Amino acid sequence: MAEPLRLKAKSASPGIASGPAFLAEEPKAPSAAERPDAAPASQAVGGYGALEKAIDISIGELEHLADGADAESRDIIDFQIEVLRDPSIAEATGARMEADENVVFAWVATLDAYIGELEAADEEPMRARAVDILDIKNRVLGALAGTPIADFPPGSVFIGKDMEPSRFLAHDWSKGGGIALFAGSTAGHVALLARAKSVPMVIGTGRFSAADGDPVSVDGNAGAVILQAGSMLIPPLVPAQEPAGDTQTTGGELRTADGVPILLSININDPAEIDALDQATAGVGLMRSEFSITSVADAANEERQLAIYRRVLEQAGDGPVTIRMLDIGGDKPLAGLEDLPALASGLRGIRLLLARPEIARVQARALLRAAVFGRLSVMLPMVTFPDEIDRMRELFREEAEKLGRRALRHRMPPIGMMVEVPAAALMLDTFGAAAFFSFGTNDLTQYLAASARDDIDADAGKAAPAVLRLIAQAVKLTAGKPVSICGDMAGNPSYLPGLLAAGLRHFSVAPARRPAIRSAIIGLNADGTRAAGE
Repeated sequence: MAEPLRLKAKSASPGIASGPAFLAEEPKAPSAAERPDAAPASQAVGGYGALEKAIDISIGELEHLADGADAESRDIIDFQIEVLRDPSIAEATGARMEADENVVFAWVATLDAYIGELEAADEEPMRARAVDILDIKNRVLGALAGTPIADFPPGSVFIGKDMEPSRFLAHDWSKGGGIALFAGSTAGHVALLARAKSVPMVIGTGRFSAADGDPVSVDGNAGAVILQAGSMLIPPLVPAQEPAGDTQTTGGELRTADGVPILLSININDPAEIDALDQATAGVGLMRSEFSITSVADAANEERQLAIYRRVLEQAGDGPVTIRMLDIGGDKPLAGLEDLPALASGLRGIRLLLARPEIARVQARALLRAAVFGRLSVMLPMVTFPDEIDRMRELFREEAEKLGRRALRHRMPPIGMMVEVPAAALMLDTFGAAAFFSFGTNDLTQYLAASARDDIDADAGKAAPAVLRLIAQAVKLTAGKPVSICGDMAGNPSYLPGLLAAGLRHFSVAPARRPAIRSAIIGLNADGTRAAGE
């Protein structure tokens, strides 16, 4: 029987504790639809008045937490209340809102800047204060969204990068439990509280693998964490990497009647649909992230997004996963952003993300962090001009540098583009920064045929010959880069001959369409003609 893994750590509070692991970096935050008691997203965010109300709610929660607290705990809570009452924080947030920034993102950006300054300080006591500001940030975000941070099970061993002081104070430690932090500080408020309440705690373990509920022991005397057999220490940092070649797998390969290999992936709108993957599927060719991130509160929640993307990547195993960044705007509004002036100008997809970089930066960080858990590629929606890719790649590089300074594991994924704007399809040879291309035929058909969104189904058949000709021309401009198709045409067997003849060899379809498309491909030659005897 394999020996348990013993990780060296630094003692922050003496004592020994054992219990089931609680992984703080895998939040199980439900979506708005799953929270029957939560306020509607449209009511959860608003203007400056909503921020003032959220701050007042947060102060009230902290004051309630302070009732009956000891002197040390009261001092910590008083510090957080003092920060919340500091007019400069609200004023800085208000200034961002005056620059047409949504209240949620304005609050996140203001507090993140403050946290960044503290994390970069030379003195450890100053760096230790960063988690207090993170605590404040998350508490107000919860008040804005109507989703307060939940407690964790009594008797658990809390595992995470760090721990918020108010989370420690709100927890019932009378039933045991301990704390193991990847980073942390002996000078931090949580370490002080743990010593005062005799909660065993260690810091500086480095990141290690464990699952919720795994038995874990914390040895605060010797400075160690003992994990069950099969756990492992994760390297402290995966450097950012540039895209490198074709990232496709052969696990979902099938062949045409004349022996040409074809990849068949699935499209998913929700992480639950990952269950449709099987051994004959070449991963996820398109995950539409906007169907999982349905409100501005979700879009501002980096940890919630990370949890969603990580789940899909881990369940996909060795299969590649392509996640499309938020394609919002136009007929796909994001709850809480409907009334912003930017949406009235027709911004959608990458144009909106670049016009609202606060949205893109949160999602970029979540994707960069998720990339270490699988074979992730990122796809940009509604790209029209080459400089849009350049600007988004630069944004990813900036966020990767920030994650590196914070010692958060991340990897730079390949960044490609949806081909759904005719102007882009005609000029694919100019998109040198794109790592790959994927044709989105729904919008490509609409814009090519000048159809209204409501009329696209009726016009699709008539426009198909023009769309197929445009795709065939565009494929010749891809310069050997990976190319696929993920729009509705890919899931319609009647269009397969034309798509194969155009040179496409990677199809991503809705799970329900995969069997029919697989059967159709097997009966066709690579040039789109029917196999002999069919």
